[in-house]
Amino acid sequence: MFSKEESRKLKQEFWTSFGKSFPRKWILYNTKLKGLSFKFYFDNKKALVALDLEDDLEYRIKYWEKLLALKSILLDEYLSDAIYDEEYFLDNHKEISRIYVPLEQKVSIHNKNSWRNVMEFFNEKMSLFEAFFEEYKEIIE
Repeated sequence: MFSKEESRKLKQEFWTSFGKSFPRKWILYNTKLKGLSFKFYFDNKKALVALDLEDDLEYRIKYWEKLLALKSILLDEYLSDAIYDEEYFLDNHKEISRIYVPLEQKVSIHNKNSWRNVMEFFNEKMSLFEAFFEEYKEIIE
């Protein structure tokens, strides 16, 4: 078991290492669309990349409908393993809409042996997610 401080340091070390291994500017929160953001998620059980819709309901519905219309393109041309979840609940019980791709193997941010696989997964999947977004941003807006 790790103390909170040890866990915090490991997380910081992972994200620093990821940034050095794959140095590029990710879109993440800089989508210029209200309530729409990309996320990397990695904890002691799973890793995933996500496109989250988490602002007011009006914007969520607006963007969700447009992303649903583009679903076959996203699945066929970019991320065949993407999961659409209109009612996704975060750990804090907040409801959002999320499109995400989970890493299918068991990983933990506390296990450095899994870091390389997660970093490569993040780089590959988020790059594809961003390419889709850049290509279809005007439709999503």
